[in-house]
Amino acid sequence: MATVTRENIGLLTDKITVNVSKGDYLPSFEKTLKQYGKQANIPGFRKGMVPAGLIKKMYGNSVFTEEVLKTVEKELTTYMSSEKLEIFAQPLPLAENDARQIDINNPADYSFAFEIGLKPAFNLADLATAKVTRLVVEVTPEMIDEEVDRHRNRNGKMVDQETVSNDDNVLNLHFTETNAAGEPVEGGIRKDNSLLVKYFNEATRPKWIGLKKGDFLVLQPSAAFDEKEREWVLGDLGIDKHDADGADKYFKVEITKVGFIEKPELNEEFFKTVYPAKEITTEAGFRDAVKEDIQAYWGSQSRNQLQHGLYHILLDQTKIEFPEDFLKRWMQTSGEEPKSHAEVEQEFPQFVNQLKWTLILDKVTRENNIEVSPEDIQAFAKQQLFGYMGMPAGAEEQPWVADYIQRMMKDRKFVEDTANRIQTEKVFAWAETQIHPTDKPVSKDEFTHLVEEHQHHHH
Repeated sequence: MATVTRENIGLLTDKITVNVSKGDYLPSFEKTLKQYGKQANIPGFRKGMVPAGLIKKMYGNSVFTEEVLKTVEKELTTYMSSEKLEIFAQPLPLAENDARQIDINNPADYSFAFEIGLKPAFNLADLATAKVTRLVVEVTPEMIDEEVDRHRNRNGKMVDQETVSNDDNVLNLHFTETNAAGEPVEGGIRKDNSLLVKYFNEATRPKWIGLKKGDFLVLQPSAAFDEKEREWVLGDLGIDKHDADGADKYFKVEITKVGFIEKPELNEEFFKTVYPAKEITTEAGFRDAVKEDIQAYWGSQSRNQLQHGLYHILLDQTKIEFPEDFLKRWMQTSGEEPKSHAEVEQEFPQFVNQLKWTLILDKVTRENNIEVSPEDIQAFAKQQLFGYMGMPAGAEEQPWVADYIQRMMKDRKFVEDTANRIQTEKVFAWAETQIHPTDKPVSKDEFTHLVEEHQHHHH
């Protein structure tokens, strides 16, 4: 009869030894060998009539070894299940094991040993006492003015003009990287873009006035744009915003088209175009709706930042011990290609951080009965589809929408990825109920600066 013993050999690391006797594996070996005999197709013999001795000679060694190892694996799995062992990955066979000891001509008692890494017990970081700041962006009249103007530009009518006449002109531009003299650089950047004159800084805007198609300026992004506009212009040119030399590059910026947006009047027709689901009759009501949108956007950004902070509190302040030696050995042998010791050492910090976060998610999910239902996944698929199609959240559902959702529910990867995403969102929603944040009013520029500073600190 098989026996299983267990002993501790290190931090959260145990050795399990499985001992099997002849009576544990011989019956299954003989049964499997008979099945081989019934199914074997060997020239010169009718199917099922091959002599047992020939079958044993042809298949005996491999079947014997396989049945011994299957018996060992079965006993190991049964033991871990009955003992309710929570382990990392899979048991690792120890070097002392030697399958060559298995001999069909000398059936005997066999012993195989395995190493297991045990999941640790731990306490979560105390979120109730954590110092958490929630950034609250104050919506100013200027922000509302900008958004109203953006809506009017988006819904306006573009007309062509001969020459640039004011800051609201739209310029189709071709950027060509040059030297200081305006001579093209071989292999340099070439890019088309479309910019309002007012996106340039105050010193540069007047230089465009009076120019027409085919005219150009030679300029440097560092000198032609203020910080915010410079960042996204550089990004569009494929230049890292932190690359000081990149911002100092020279460009010949040629006008390929001059346009002007005729903005719609602030009337009920325009309000209905922007907010088809709302009954807005006055400019004041329209500005209130715009303000709600801006508040919702920055509220979402603030929540993202809050959750980013919660992630680091849970990860950095939750103390968890790991069977590091076991995990490193597992990393070396678990992939398609073995890893070197140096590779494992390099990858281990990130690996163990991911493992730690997984344990934290599992603990919060288990202790707070957090579940992801099929309805949650279906709702996400619908939300995602409406986002792709630019449809409002409350839009009437068409039959093709239901067909799309059902199709996505059959996509295993989509379902798994979405379930993980929703689970994480629910964990963060729980975490938010545990904290007592201090609200800090900030401007949108201060918010952006603080977020960048925080992210830089954690990288």
